[in-house]
Amino acid sequence: MTTLFIADLHLSVQEPAITAGFLRFLAGEARRAEALYILGDLFEAWIGDDDPQPLHVEIAAALKALADRGVPCYFIHGNRDFLLGKRFARASGMTLLPEEQVLTLYGRRVLIMHGDTLCTDDEGYQRFRKKVRNPLIQRMFLALPLRLRLKIAGKMRADSQQANQLKSMAIMDVNPQAVSDTMRRHQVHWLIHGHTHRPAIHTLALPDGEAHRAVLGAWHQEGSMVTVGPQGIDLATFPF
Repeated sequence: MTTLFIADLHLSVQEPAITAGFLRFLAGEARRAEALYILGDLFEAWIGDDDPQPLHVEIAAALKALADRGVPCYFIHGNRDFLLGKRFARASGMTLLPEEQVLTLYGRRVLIMHGDTLCTDDEGYQRFRKKVRNPLIQRMFLALPLRLRLKIAGKMRADSQQANQLKSMAIMDVNPQAVSDTMRRHQVHWLIHGHTHRPAIHTLALPDGEAHRAVLGAWHQEGSMVTVGPQGIDLATFPF
């Protein structure tokens, strides 16, 4: 058996094909896994656990069905769904993890994270991230009426898309020194993350030996997952 990792599905009512593909994944491949880890941006946007969207109810039920079959599911917040909270976690059977988590899998120490904190060259985004991750700011936002939160979230997404069009691809990718520092801090030689939408397995040199960074792809035209098992760590794609 293997442990599966996915990220950056960006589920929304505007992309029913991705939702259908994810539901098939949960009913198929995921049921044969030892565990499933979702490394952020499961949803395109999240304005609070009290948002009564049918999509959220459908996804929670499918994740809960997976957990009920004995496959634990873990979640790390992304930059799109960092407000996903305990209420949805209970409904879906997911366990919420901190933004950086080290796992011991089949004799390997593996660091998992969403990956946005590694993009340190994008200083504007990092300033924005620090602001919206402030617990006080989050409590104030969640206290607003649902309709107002929805409006604010829509404007923030539009502003983000516009800003990204003016940034170079290099700025929006990870910073090599940030990657090296993070892996050394956790004393690992494997890192799995998403966020950049640039699927690949990179080899890098750390002071104490060779290391590897597996980057998950976004679920745009096909699914993307990293499998970790006794034989190794692989990056794979599959049709919806």
